[in-house]
This record gives sequence, structure tokens and C-alpha cells, in this order.
Amino acid sequence: MVETLRKYVPERAANPAFELIKTHGVYLKIVNERITRHGDYRRMPNGQHQITVNVSLNKYRFLMTLIHEIAHLVAFEKYGRYIKPHGKEWKQTFQVLMLPFIRPDIFPQEVLPYIARHFKNPKASSDTDAHLSVALKKYDPPTDKNYIFEIPTGSRFRIYNGKIFRKGTKRVKRYECVEVSTGKVYLFQPNAEIEQLD
Repeated sequence: MVETLRKYVPERAANPAFELIKTHGVYLKIVNERITRHGDYRRMPNGQHQITVNVSLNKYRFLMTLIHEIAHLVAFEKYGRYIKPHGKEWKQTFQVLMLPFIRPDIFPQEVLPYIARHFKNPKASSDTDAHLSVALKKYDPPTDKNYIFEIPTGSRFRIYNGKIFRKGTKRVKRYECVEVSTGKVYLFQPNAEIEQLD
């Protein structure tokens, strides 16, 4: 198992990550990419703890997703099943579990400040932290996708489900974009991945 893990996480993270998997009795499934999530945790009817993580993630995002999901398991075991999934108990658990991995021999030096800032108050998804998301994207394989903040105002773009929008102006943090077919206005995070059409 630890050899398999080495293919998906940074070299120095493989053994400690494997220890967490073993300690908490995790059944880890590496699955095809899902657009709406990087991973998930569920307790199976037989009591087994199953965690799935997308195969398409780069090593750093894979590691963070794995620890994110183990934090759900640990928080539920420690505080009970009725806590909020991304509430304070989960945040504290995630911080504690992630701390040993926030080191320069695991994460690239230029990513560490973004990770340190993120873990002061971790979000439900690292994708909602635009700075961290952009820093981590540099380690993804090349794609034809852009971020919304990279394209000019007025440009048309397509999202993962095929819907087409026109980029509008930035509100405080997010961009106001109009769905071309309906005229409805939606707000997009600056780091939403899109396919630019013009």
C-alpha cells in the first residue's frame, strides 16, 4: 500500500500518510475524476471507513485531499456524527493532522506560504482559496483550461457542464457572469476553471 501511495503523494509524505490510513482503518479508493469534488469520506454499512480521492490530482492536492477526508473520519469519531461537516471540530482536526506535512521537504517552497495561510482557517475546499488554488495548479499537467481572472471582461467561456457565460465585472471577490442562453447572472470565484471561447 505504501508503494502505491508513493505514486500519488510527495515521497516524504508517503509513510506518514500510510500510518494515518492504517491507524484509522481507512479503505482508500483512488477513483476517476469527479468534477464536483476531489474526494469524499463515508462510513459504509459494514462499519468500514471508505475514502475516495480523484486519480487526476497532482501530488500536493492529492495529499491535502486525503488528509481532509481523514479529518472527517477522526472528527466524527471524536466529536460524534452530529457535528457540522466543515465546522470548528473538523477544522481543528484537519489543522492537527496536516501540520506534520507542512514542510519544505514535502511541499515546494513557493507553495508553503499559501498553505500556511490556508490552514489558519481551512475551508471546505482548497478550491475556494483562490491564492492556494492558483499556486497548486502550477503542478497540474498542462490543459486548455483558464481561470476566470485570466480572461478579458466580456469574453465568452464554457464551464464543465457545457453552459456558456459572458464574463462581467468583479464584485468584492467574485465575478458577475451572465449565462448566454438565459440572461441569468451568476457569481464565479476568480479561480474557477473555464474554457475560453473568444
